[in-house]
Amino acid sequence: MESEVVEAELVLPTHLSFKKVQMYEKYPKGQSRGRHWKHLKQILQAENLQNYPPDEPNYVNIESPPSMHPSMKICDITGLEAPYHDPRTNLRYANTEVFKQIRALPNEYVQRYLALRNAAVVLK
Repeated sequence: MESEVVEAELVLPTHLSFKKVQMYEKYPKGQSRGRHWKHLKQILQAENLQNYPPDEPNYVNIESPPSMHPSMKICDITGLEAPYHDPRTNLRYANTEVFKQIRALPNEYVQRYLALRNAAVVLK
């Protein structure tokens, strides 16, 4: 009788496809459940940055050549992408409501917004 039981266990598969896999079976104790992310310090230590030439851009030095892509135009009031600019004040705006606010601004405020963007121009 016992030999029949042993033979029957050898025939059955260890995992049945219709059974839901339990978490402890999928991830045994001590294994991580997902992707392991490395911190910046771990990346820097693994790369041996002392071996790189000083003029080559990497994670440590941020001195790199200027971007070849044009800078993104951002609305001066809302911070959204701005497809338009006001020819009178030179401020960028995202929609008509912001345009109405820009036209209502006094000249002093317009100059402050332009100074934030480093585009300050004396308007007459």
